[in-house]
Amino acid sequence: KIGIIGGTGLDDPDILEGRTEKYVDTPYGKPSDALILGKIKNVDCVLLARHGRHHTIMPSNVNYRANMWALKEENCTHVLVTTACGSLREEIQPGDLIIIDQFIDR
Repeated sequence: KIGIIGGTGLDDPDILEGRTEKYVDTPYGKPSDALILGKIKNVDCVLLARHGRHHTIMPSNVNYRANMWALKEENCTHVLVTTACGSLREEIQPGDLIIIDQFIDR
């Protein structure tokens, strides 16, 4: 099962087949929004809007622990995360696809 954390575009009702919503609570509080469960090309997926579907959560207030806990409890074995933040490196241009090999957790 694939967990997908993203932003704008996850509300498109045509992304998932058999779409259902599930509100959960975790030991770290509530995740950013409801988990949206369904299938993409016959693969079980769980979508989660990082900043909430109405973009009400500022980046510094995203409950990352609750988000990850919720996806784990939903039996996601892999998590794909999209981001639209910029880079401080000139050789990385807008539209480039980057796969990180390091992560700094504040």
